[in-house]
Amino acid sequence: MSSEAEGRFHMVDVSSLTSVHDRDARRAMLRTGDGVRIEAVYEPALASVTDTAVVVAHGFTGSVDRPALRRAALALREHAHVVSFSFRGHGGSGGRSTVGDREVLDLAAAVRWARELGHPRVVTVGFSMGGSIVLRHAALERGTGAHTDAVAAVSAPARWYYRGTPAMRRVHWVVTRPVGRLVGRYGLGTRIDGKDWDPVPLSPVEAVPLIAPTPLLIVHGDRDAYFPVDHPRSLVAAAPDGAAELWLERGMGHAENAAGEELLARLGAWLTRP
Repeated sequence: MSSEAEGRFHMVDVSSLTSVHDRDARRAMLRTGDGVRIEAVYEPALASVTDTAVVVAHGFTGSVDRPALRRAALALREHAHVVSFSFRGHGGSGGRSTVGDREVLDLAAAVRWARELGHPRVVTVGFSMGGSIVLRHAALERGTGAHTDAVAAVSAPARWYYRGTPAMRRVHWVVTRPVGRLVGRYGLGTRIDGKDWDPVPLSPVEAVPLIAPTPLLIVHGDRDAYFPVDHPRSLVAAAPDGAAELWLERGMGHAENAAGEELLARLGAWLTRP
């Protein structure tokens, strides 16, 4: 996928109080550093008194309005304010998906928006592709106005180009073949950039050593059909001693579709702990 130097982003001027999911929700269109318009939704915490906002990054072919992401956002609202958004090429956002490369800029725009809404503490949680992106974002945005105060990656790959499972071979077919990209566009609602990465972006396992001292949580299911458990173990092993926590979830499958209410509650508690 095409990659330019990691750029900074700016906010676009289109934020409104239009109801999206409830009367307190707020929808905005953000603009990334490379000029892509990203749809985002802000929803205040349901009950808890907190200054924390959780920015939720969906998996490949997801979007802000997909049921699995809406369910995760609702569960996290029991603990914090929530910003969810659609990555480029997904949902109502512009551009084309680079499947983990330029999407760091999309996440950075959402984090900056959460801070501009007045939240002094902003944390990130990502699922699958979104998990790889929150790891790279935490490494690349340290010390900037788009930094995260804690990061949780769920069902994330450790390395690029993995094809060791049938599920990932199907994903590679969708991403790399012209016919596959047509299926992605019209069957999965995802517009995919057909260019190769140049250069290849920092991988998740290369990003992990750069994240500390930001708190880092790696969550993975032992029945993940996409990435076996050597991926989360590699991510944790790449962190400085004691800098990353691993939750290996028994019986769990892949990403936001497999995240149950109990796990989401634990995630919310971890992300909002002092």
